[in-house]
Amino acid sequence: MSETMIALVTGANKGIGYEIAAGLGSLGYRVGVGARDEARRDTAVGKLRALGVDAFGVPLDVTDDRSVTDAAELVERLAGRLDALVNNAGVSGEMGPGWEQDPTVLDLEVLRTVVDTNVMGVVRVTNAMLPLLRRSASPRIVNVSSSVGSLTRQADPDTEIGPIMAAYAPSKSFLNALTVQYARQFTGTNILINAACPGLVATDFTGFHGPRTPEQGAATPIRLATLPDGGPSGSFFEDDGVVPW
Repeated sequence: MSETMIALVTGANKGIGYEIAAGLGSLGYRVGVGARDEARRDTAVGKLRALGVDAFGVPLDVTDDRSVTDAAELVERLAGRLDALVNNAGVSGEMGPGWEQDPTVLDLEVLRTVVDTNVMGVVRVTNAMLPLLRRSASPRIVNVSSSVGSLTRQADPDTEIGPIMAAYAPSKSFLNALTVQYARQFTGTNILINAACPGLVATDFTGFHGPRTPEQGAATPIRLATLPDGGPSGSFFEDDGVVPW
């Protein structure tokens, strides 16, 4: 079996996910580009290969059980194990005026869609990939979250946290809480799992509003995906350090 480190990044065909894949590839990782859209996935793989990254496409819809199972089988066939899993795929859900999600008129279907992708999707993918991660000497899992999932910041009237987002923000709080539960379950093992906030990044996800580039947003997830043995687990990080729960 090759000793090249193997990573899988979900939602890696564009934006922050693509830059995470590119960054890990530049560090010598062989990178699986997980994405639903075949054309965009193939384009991303081609761009990464042109940069010298050993990239391969992984058809992956995190909301579909069969797709996730097939993705795990594909990674096993092509790589044999997994050293880093970055759960980056996510959706904001339909927004109202002012890019807000008003809880008093929230469409429950929007909430279901957001939770299915941002929370249940992470559980689906993580649990499907765990057998491959357990074959690694130093497995790392990174859940790409957001500071809007910080209840401490959301509840502080003196902290500017952006618009009300009654589906997206709680989905990230849920994801953060799940990250802690996984970390507790992994106590005594070599698996490290953490949540990462990329900051407000200008991508199509944000309507290209935000002061940060995708490359800047990818920095913390890359750092957590490459932590040394004995590093932190069950924590929530941004560039400046720990994000309060």
